[in-house]
Amino acid sequence: MEAVNMKLPLDLYPTLNMEYDYSKNKEEHPDPIKAEVKGVIPDWLQGTLIRNGPGRFSVGDTSYNHWFDGLALLHNFIINKGEVTYRSKYLKGDTYNSNMEANRIVVSEMGTMAYPDPCKNIFSKVVTFLSHTIPDFTDNCGNNIIKYGSDYHATSETNYIRKIDPITLQTQDKVDYMKYLPVNIVASHTHYDKEGNSYSMGTSIAEKGKTKYMLFKVPGGSRSDQSSPLKSAEVVCTVPCRSLLTPSYYHSFGMTDNYFIFIEQPLKLDILKMATAYLRKVSWASCMKFHPEENTFIHLIDRNTKKEVATKFYTGPMAVYHQINAFEDDGHVVFDVIAYDDHSLYDLFYLEKLKEQMSASTMYCKPKCKRFVFPLNDKGENGEDLVKLKYTTASAVKEKEGKVLVQGEVLCEGVELPRINYNFNGRKYRYSYMCCVEISPVATRIVKFDAQTKQQIEWTEGNGFASEPVFIPRPDGVEEDDGVVLAVVINAQPRQGGFLLILDAKSFKEVARASLDVDFHMDMHGYFIPDCC
Repeated sequence: MEAVNMKLPLDLYPTLNMEYDYSKNKEEHPDPIKAEVKGVIPDWLQGTLIRNGPGRFSVGDTSYNHWFDGLALLHNFIINKGEVTYRSKYLKGDTYNSNMEANRIVVSEMGTMAYPDPCKNIFSKVVTFLSHTIPDFTDNCGNNIIKYGSDYHATSETNYIRKIDPITLQTQDKVDYMKYLPVNIVASHTHYDKEGNSYSMGTSIAEKGKTKYMLFKVPGGSRSDQSSPLKSAEVVCTVPCRSLLTPSYYHSFGMTDNYFIFIEQPLKLDILKMATAYLRKVSWASCMKFHPEENTFIHLIDRNTKKEVATKFYTGPMAVYHQINAFEDDGHVVFDVIAYDDHSLYDLFYLEKLKEQMSASTMYCKPKCKRFVFPLNDKGENGEDLVKLKYTTASAVKEKEGKVLVQGEVLCEGVELPRINYNFNGRKYRYSYMCCVEISPVATRIVKFDAQTKQQIEWTEGNGFASEPVFIPRPDGVEEDDGVVLAVVINAQPRQGGFLLILDAKSFKEVARASLDVDFHMDMHGYFIPDCC
């Protein structure tokens, strides 16, 4: 399929006759399946694309309420000498095993509270109650893949992650962040530096009477004693939470050579309500609330001093899940994110709502790709715009008491799940690769966006749903878009398999596809492991 070099009218995209059954349980394929390759896969493209997402939504007579809650199903595409093999396996952690053994959902997820079997004795019921009052969260890690040291892990946003074998997809050790760091919640997205070190962010709730956000570093490489790389984790810095028992929710953060950027948004978790959710027979997700009356605070943390800069940057209320990139330019920090006006996106993924066909009439808060700019020098008059960069309309107006009101420039709209050439992470960049979600959060198109020219090139086939596009750089490439983009495409036609799409990143034209007679599941995020690493 050729790339579409301009945006077509929305009514020309075939969405009304296409539905994805979000509640359908998917089969795993633990043995490798060889794909049928059409086109020519570049000979330099060798490695494994591993992806993660929910795949099972009912156990016995019980069902999950929310799509995000589904049991994690890993799948990978191994690319070797122009051939592709595929396999998938459920993450067989404690949550999966407990549910399967009981033949019902017995471990609670964010949007689904599980209650004990009525036949259980009173002692078991009391234990279950206590475990929900002081939550021992699920290890159903169905959101992303992260690397610590030389180990790969499936992760969500609880204090548990699961070590996995990225090739066989075998579930390995259960890792508890709390054994190494006092963090109850940890973001799904991690940053990496050129030395292979990982940087993550977690929330420490009421530890020594204080709630704080904690940035921590995990050294790269293997440990001689084969213990968890988190054993060597070190706290880089902490940021105090503005309220003790209502910390902000966050999914990612930004990083440049000299700064971390953290958005403390008015999307908050109410810890007291979460502690009583089981008793009140409501989900933990109901304890997360967006506060439109509150502002959003942006924290810049100096990586050298390990302290927050003195200037207090803030903007209006918004909800942000994914950052695109951040970089420094002439005394400014530039930060590009995907922003929403509210938190309605989460509610759209309740399975009851997903049974309703997505269409142009669906109530949907369309995301905006926004560029924020933070001047590192706050010298100027009150009311003065401190942004001196000529290529952006983003502003940063100085106010009293060291406060600066920032307003973002809207670069484009209706895009999500952004990825870049990670060699340009923290550096000035042009290109991002995203899913088009203009009329619903279900993507049928992917786009290459040029932040410099604001031009977009789209790929679509019209009868499939596309996953997050992942950019893979050519090993000896110099230009930012010298490489390929990989995306999993689910065929919308019944009883027809999907394919791994391979696009030339520069032209955004298809160079190959690896088709399989497999009913792929809709996943969330992925990680590419080159054969050399």
